[in-house]
Amino acid sequence: MSKCFFVTDLHGHIDRYDKLFLQIKEEKPEAVFFGGDLLPHRLKKMGNYDDFTTDFLFPSLYQLKKDLKDRYPRIYLILGNDDARCEEEKFLTESNNGLFHYSNQQKISFGDYLIFGYSFVPPTPFQMKDWEKYDVSRYVDPGCVHPNEGFRTYAPTEDIEFATIQKDLEILTENEDVSKAIFLFHSPPYKTYLDRASLDGIMVDHVPMDVHVGSIAIKRLIEERHPFITLHGHIHESTRLTGFWKQQIGNTVSFNAAHDGPELSIVKFDLKDPSMAKRIIC
Repeated sequence: MSKCFFVTDLHGHIDRYDKLFLQIKEEKPEAVFFGGDLLPHRLKKMGNYDDFTTDFLFPSLYQLKKDLKDRYPRIYLILGNDDARCEEEKFLTESNNGLFHYSNQQKISFGDYLIFGYSFVPPTPFQMKDWEKYDVSRYVDPGCVHPNEGFRTYAPTEDIEFATIQKDLEILTENEDVSKAIFLFHSPPYKTYLDRASLDGIMVDHVPMDVHVGSIAIKRLIEERHPFITLHGHIHESTRLTGFWKQQIGNTVSFNAAHDGPELSIVKFDLKDPSMAKRIIC
């Protein structure tokens, strides 16, 4: 149990999925992590598929499982802020069927390791708020829309006004030793190489927008709890702007697999030595 793939922000592009499935067949990793923003924007039709999940994604994974048999990888999957949460029930159903492990706000054993998944991101300028929460307080950066504004594709089950990423992570990891944990996040940690957005020189009401748009709560968790590996996406252009797709934060190795080009980006890493990970663009 060592070879792993990490992909994120595929946004329903069938060619990227086809390349990924081919790579999985050829290399047979033990685990594949999907870091959110997996579906077409606003659920638009992609190719000949009217319903992306039931017509393409799930059948493709079932075919992969049939082809690989006992070499089918363990798949850990979350949704991201561009994925409509009204689709979540489909993922929960297939997770119960054993096709993958739907991991949002879950703790899942993986051999000697623990997997923690978390989909939510801090407030963005975008209107869909299914997967947005306040970060550590009810402060919202200039140019961003409050989580209790905008629109949602589902009825929230908590008081959005008082929910925060920080509280969620405290509950998720309470009394846990995370030194051998892998965190599957959609948001990157704040003020790192992994959360640099292309917002240079943009002003809102004469206030410059912060070019770092990751989560303070996630950054604090990494700095204070020292997990083994953290996986991130969300900010496509960060690698192009900073020149880095991975970062060592204390004892933690963090990766961002998002990519702002048309190709597929895969981070391939070995649990025996994640510092030797490679980012493949194909």
